[in-house]
Order: sequence, then C-alpha cells, then structure tokens
Amino acid sequence: MTTSSFDRTIALFDAANTEDPNLDQGQPKELLYAQRMTDMIGRYAPEADDAVKLAVRAQHIQRWKTPRDSYPMTRDGYFQWRTGLYKFHAETAGRLMQEAGYDAATIERVKQAVGKRGLKVNADTQLLEDVADLVFIEHYMLGFAGQHTEYTEEKWLDIIRKTWKKMSERAHTFALSGQLKLPEPLVPLITKAVTGG
Repeated sequence: MTTSSFDRTIALFDAANTEDPNLDQGQPKELLYAQRMTDMIGRYAPEADDAVKLAVRAQHIQRWKTPRDSYPMTRDGYFQWRTGLYKFHAETAGRLMQEAGYDAATIERVKQAVGKRGLKVNADTQLLEDVADLVFIEHYMLGFAGQHTEYTEEKWLDIIRKTWKKMSERAHTFALSGQLKLPEPLVPLITKAVTGG
C-alpha cells in the first residue's frame, strides 16, 4: 500500500515540529498545537479538503526558530515578527509539500493560506484563521490571561473583540453553540465582549 502525498506531508510537518525544544504537557509545543488545529478543523469544518487541512496543520510550523526577541521589542517590531513568521511558515510548508510530491498549484494554495494572504476574501485563509482563533479561545486564552494579570478588563475586552473580528459568522456561531469548550473563568468577559454587554 502506498502512502499518499497528504499522509507523507503530515508526517513531514510532524517530524519538523517534533524538533521543538519547548514542551507543553510533556509534548513538543508546536506538535501539540498542530494536533489541536487538526482536531478543531475536524470539529468545525469536517468537509474541508486536504489543502486546507495541510494549511491548518502548518499554521505554526517550526515557530520556535523565529523567536519574538529576534525583532525589536516594539509595536512595529511585533508586526515585523508576525509578517516574517507568516512567510517562514508558508515557505517551510511549501518545501515539505514539494518533498512529499505535491503539485505547484496545491502548494501555492497552502502557502497563500499559511501566509495569511487575503483574509476575509480568500476562503482558505479565512478558514485557517477561524480554526486558529477557535483553538486560541479553547486552549490558550486562559494561559495567556495568566501571563498578563496586569491587563485591565478594558484591555481584555479589546483583545477578545479583535480576535472575534477576525472570525467569520460561521465561527462566531460555532464558538457560542456549546461545541467549543470556552475557558470557564473567562466566559463572562467573552460574553460581554461579543454581545456588547
């Protein structure tokens, strides 16, 4: 039985993320993140095709190789870092897909989504953004809150609203439907942010 290009690519993505020296729950951090992304797209958009599933899996591929402090610790530096990461993730995903035997058109499609090109107009990019935001809310928002105890309620409402704004209506509905495990201590804040209460 031959392994498909999809399975080979997933194996290559996972091998790349297994190199992450940072651990989360005893696993390489970016490998666990990639698995959570795949789990979420399976729950949120099970009809998604292989190209989108690959983009979702590669969202943070080898992210630790570009640490935040490799750019100036300013607001502009933060945006430069994010833009640099999008390009790095897209190029890394594309290279591994090529190694697994994918055609140029599929590789370009994945690179566009991973590179966050055309948010709100490119359906693949928007779907990846939805999945990333849903994973952030379910798995990472509470930990992020714990790291930023100095943030005021107004700052938190702003963060949640900015995240919400990047999501599609479909993702809003999913997030509030009971299918997403909202971080219990933050539910009042999330509700206030998204309902304008």
